[in-house]
Amino acid sequence: MKLRVNKFTWLAAAAITACLTACGQDSQIDSSESAQSADLVANTKTITDDGTTKTSKKPNVLILFFDDMRFDSFSYRGGPVNTPHIDALAAQSTRFDYAMSTTGLCSPSRAALFTGRWGHKNGLDDNVELFHSRKYELDLSQGGLLKRASDQDYYVGYVGKWHIGPQGARLRGADFVKEHADTRVRKPRHYVPYDDVASIEGYKQGKLDANGEKHVYFKTLDGKFEDTAAYDKVRYGKQMLVEAAKQDKPFFGVVSFNQPHPPYRVPEPYASMYDPKTVEVPANHMAKRELKPMAQDRILWPWHDVSHMTDMDYRKSRTFYYGAIAMVDDIIGELIATAKEVGLYDDLHIVLLGDQGSMIGEHNLFDKGPYAYDELMRIPLFIRNPNTEPKIVNRQVSMIDIAPTLAELMGLENDGDVDGRSLVPLMEQGDAADEGREDTALYAYEWYNGSWFGVRALRTPEAKFVWYPGDNRDELYDLKNDPVELNNLIFEHDYHQQLVKLSGLLEQEMVRTKDPLLDIFRHHLPTILKQEKPVQPKH
Repeated sequence: MKLRVNKFTWLAAAAITACLTACGQDSQIDSSESAQSADLVANTKTITDDGTTKTSKKPNVLILFFDDMRFDSFSYRGGPVNTPHIDALAAQSTRFDYAMSTTGLCSPSRAALFTGRWGHKNGLDDNVELFHSRKYELDLSQGGLLKRASDQDYYVGYVGKWHIGPQGARLRGADFVKEHADTRVRKPRHYVPYDDVASIEGYKQGKLDANGEKHVYFKTLDGKFEDTAAYDKVRYGKQMLVEAAKQDKPFFGVVSFNQPHPPYRVPEPYASMYDPKTVEVPANHMAKRELKPMAQDRILWPWHDVSHMTDMDYRKSRTFYYGAIAMVDDIIGELIATAKEVGLYDDLHIVLLGDQGSMIGEHNLFDKGPYAYDELMRIPLFIRNPNTEPKIVNRQVSMIDIAPTLAELMGLENDGDVDGRSLVPLMEQGDAADEGREDTALYAYEWYNGSWFGVRALRTPEAKFVWYPGDNRDELYDLKNDPVELNNLIFEHDYHQQLVKLSGLLEQEMVRTKDPLLDIFRHHLPTILKQEKPVQPKH
């Protein structure tokens, strides 16, 4: 490992020596004492329960953040994609195998990640800068992790997708900002997908794009890995790590990728790594949605119109997604190699996660929408803390827990009410740390680009309840017997007690988080518990 010379340490030592000389003391002090005194300046002090003082270095932290990355594709999870770099990092980390997003939509999930607060508290509950959305940015009063780290004299870097308001990372004090996180003006005209509408109309007429592909869903990019937009972020991420290694302060950085967000677009060799003819598909592949809320039928973005999608189209989309995950693995390998080369890796805390999952034909759905299926709700999450033993945690946790977790590890000042909880006890003790605690996960889907849904979901390891305030039909799933969520049991009397329990747990979470829909939920509760199966018309 390369030796990092901390200029701040030498400056502090010189200052101490000068002070002693000015006070008439011998300036020929022991060099080890000078270094030790200077080191105390650069470190944090904690008063322990027994009254003793414990000194520890502020940790360097790197978040590797990926867009629409599902939990189930990696080889360490038994998935179809060989991911040696991700597997190696997972083996050094606390794996949270039942981690959940807060919202299956980019901007609100990212706002929750960085603030530790739900959208009704941080003010961002919809996408920004996109067709029909009423939102442009996360308000600057919500400084989040970046501002808190900057205020604590961290060297803060942000590379790549931000998607909670242009220039937001820089305006929150980031020292190193690259890629499109800072390239756009604030409050721009919204992006509207006119070209996608035209392409999909062509698909319905049998027209295809180059290589016989549907580029709105999957595309083979020209060139090589190094020619992609994703690799631009790799380059900037490496540059950020090099700059961080030169600093005289702790480092907090984020490298945020658009991959593997649809359309699934990758160059060779990733585009043809998997054969669509032989790729395995899940039991809910192209499954007809029966007794589901009507919101799931809405075309909220052009590619939600899947009337033209065949079995082979979905299979190709899936193989291109798997190719994107293989590319993500190479991305992580390069960034970790650079962290090692510059001497940051040994004591580097690393958080790897996705902002939400994505649908690739399950329930005949593509991308994301106002629902709470596990393919969208569950995310990969693991945290490497060099000071704790690697382990697998099977308790449910949430993306909203990351902000309080990093705040504890980094010694950040409190910035107000947070809804998440620190995961440090689980990292130190494993599942035993949650003994006596209800194993639940809360999920919400408030808006989609200007359309309101107000969905709330409560998940346990055995079951899931989803409340649709804008509909008169909710969802209840037995996850043990129906893990792919085909059969909505909301009308089944045999599951009434389970519905009572789950709706009660949801109410508790809505009370805890001061959910503004709590009063409406309580008004709906009698009808929630008495839903009757609709009578099917006779033909």
